[in-house]
Amino acid sequence: LESSLLTQPWASISFGEAAFLAQAAFGDTGYILLVSDLSSVWYESADTEVVAQRSKELNKRLMVRASSLLHHLRDLMCPLLAGQPGTATTFSCHHNASSLSLHVKSELSELPFHWNFHCSPAPMEMVSRHLVQPLIRMSLALQYQVQELTSLLLQKDAEIEDYRESGATLSRDRLRTRPFQEEKFQQNFMAEVRNRAS
Repeated sequence: LESSLLTQPWASISFGEAAFLAQAAFGDTGYILLVSDLSSVWYESADTEVVAQRSKELNKRLMVRASSLLHHLRDLMCPLLAGQPGTATTFSCHHNASSLSLHVKSELSELPFHWNFHCSPAPMEMVSRHLVQPLIRMSLALQYQVQELTSLLLQKDAEIEDYRESGATLSRDRLRTRPFQEEKFQQNFMAEVRNRAS
């Protein structure tokens, strides 16, 4: 399940004013949920035994196999992670540094269905594997992409300047562009990032 979790995209979810990033993977033998507010990271991993026991405690009238419960939980969580929570399902969240509890209220077999995800702080190894390493890899990929695009823009400016020196003119003046200035672009970009963050 944790390997499957690595292939899942991070999703932005919110409960009231509290915003989080979340990843989840559901299978026939259990689930794993990872939630972060970028200050803390919490997780829960539950197998069929835990799922069956918790359902007995929360849904005394329901007699459902653990595999069916897992499929139902997946069907409830996937729309939330896709930014389109079902109208018949409500979510609430309580968290502090040491725990995060996500409560789900819905229906199953025309009976009320309740579920609590009990998340505890994720081990540093898990945080590194699922959050830090992918972010660093993406940051490096974006840096490489910026370098390639900068090089391409500078080559295009040199090509355009060569055309101008050869006497070429634009048929439409509105297409004229200013030469790319890398340092000025970087300064303006960082200023924009700071403004959006504040």
